[in-house]
Amino acid sequence: MQHQEFEPPSALRDTIKCFWYDRRDFGERQSSFAVLPDGYAEIIFHFGNPCSLLHNGVLQPLPSPFMMGLLNQPVIFYTKNRFEIIGIRCFPWTVFDLLGLPSGKDSVHIIDHPITQLQTTLAEWIQAGKLDEALAQIKQYFLDARLGVATDSMLAKAGVAMRAANGTMPVSQVAAAAHATVRTLERRFRKSAGYTVKDVSGLMRFEQVRNHLWLYPDANLAGLAHELGYTDQAHLSREFKRYSGTTPAAFARSITQPKGIKPRPE
Repeated sequence: MQHQEFEPPSALRDTIKCFWYDRRDFGERQSSFAVLPDGYAEIIFHFGNPCSLLHNGVLQPLPSPFMMGLLNQPVIFYTKNRFEIIGIRCFPWTVFDLLGLPSGKDSVHIIDHPITQLQTTLAEWIQAGKLDEALAQIKQYFLDARLGVATDSMLAKAGVAMRAANGTMPVSQVAAAAHATVRTLERRFRKSAGYTVKDVSGLMRFEQVRNHLWLYPDANLAGLAHELGYTDQAHLSREFKRYSGTTPAAFARSITQPKGIKPRPE
């Protein structure tokens, strides 16, 4: 497995968390991997063997690119042999406005958008082993798109506050940081991201727990709950299971197992 992350140009840092590349070889047999929720929406270009989702008992290949929105449960993908991804990890309160796409609560969006026209050229760069050229083309596409989008200062300020607090800031304080009422902020946030401030904050906080357990599977959950603003350990465990489908303890145990649940690459 090969994984790399790349910082966005400065002009995109209020919109995009990072660009990333992942390469895996799953072998000849159909294999599955689970992606856990976090606080981002992602655009996924994939190359090599098709990537599929199970729908009504049948594997249905996904086109490239597709968008993975904010998840509230793990999503399981299937593939085999060589599989490569270029991902664009976006802040959910900006990506839909940036690309002119409607927000929604579907975990996987099949998108009809001019960005899909990049697939052929990107596939040629990837096939030739020229990742830098592929990334340069994607970055330029988003830089050009960014020029045509006015920044929503309210959402930008709210996003900065939420990120700084890792999702632990109450909605009233997020609204104060954005110089808005709670009602106005929630309305604008839902329109832009498809989710409320509280929804996204919960995902951001879950992401902190997930990442901490990924690095420190023996972490003290009571102490982690206190640090991240949960009421108590039981509250942390309920929220963790809500988003991951498993308990923190079971997740920690899975980390050392070859087929354990994996988060989105970080």
